[in-house]
Amino acid sequence: MDHNSASRIWAIVPAAGTGSRMQTSLPKQYMPLLGRPVMLHTLERLCAHPRVVGVLVGIAPDDRWWPTLARDVSRLPEILGTFIGGSERADTVNNGLKALATHASPGDWVLVHDAARPCVRTTDIDNLIEQVDGHADGGLLALPMADTVKRTDDRQIVSETVPRANLWRAQTPQLFPLTRLSEALARALAAGDVVTDEAAAVERVGGRPRVIAGHADNIKITVDEDMALAELFIKRQQKEQM
Repeated sequence: MDHNSASRIWAIVPAAGTGSRMQTSLPKQYMPLLGRPVMLHTLERLCAHPRVVGVLVGIAPDDRWWPTLARDVSRLPEILGTFIGGSERADTVNNGLKALATHASPGDWVLVHDAARPCVRTTDIDNLIEQVDGHADGGLLALPMADTVKRTDDRQIVSETVPRANLWRAQTPQLFPLTRLSEALARALAAGDVVTDEAAAVERVGGRPRVIAGHADNIKITVDEDMALAELFIKRQQKEQM
C-alpha cells in the first residue's frame, strides 16, 4: 500500500447537501463568494494542485444549479464529471468511489474534500500528501482544539470539562489509499453505522489515520456569517501570495 510519487491521487467532492442549516433555497456550495459560486473556488484549488489527476463531484439527483457552472468547469480539464450523491455523506463518497473505479487503479489514493471549504491552502494539501505518504491508514487535516470543551446533559447543564490535550477538530481534505477507504466505507454502510467523515470509517475497521495540522482559515461554510469570513480569508490569502 506504499504511496510513492508514481501513485496517482484522485479527488472526490461531496456536494449533494441541500444546506438545511442555511435558511436558503440555494445550497451553500452555490452561493456567491466574491462573485463566484463557493464550489467553484473549491474546485479550482483542487484542480490547481499538481498531484491531483482527476476530480469527481457528487451532486443531488435534483440539483439544478450544477449546469450553471458548465462554462467555468469546462476550463478545468481535471474535472471528470459528476455522479449522483446519496442521502448521507458516506453514501455520496461511496458512490463517488464506485464512479472512480473506471478511472483509478487499486494502488491509487483518493482525496475527499468538502465542496463548502473554498479557502483550503495549497500548502496544506502539500503537507497532507507529504505527511500521509506511506501511511496505510491515510490521514486528514485538522486543527488542535483551542477552546475549553464542555460536555453537557440533554438540558445543557455542564456535566464535565473535557481536557483538550490531543483533541482535534477534523477538517478536509482527507487522504486515503483508495482500496482502504472503499472497503471501510462499504463495511460501515452495510452495518448501518453513521460515519460523519472518511477517517471515522477507517477508524471503525481498526485503522489509525494520521492527523496533520492545517490552518484555521480552512472553514466549512455552514451558516450565513461564514460567507463574510470566507471572503475575508480569501482576500487575505491573495495578499499573502502577492
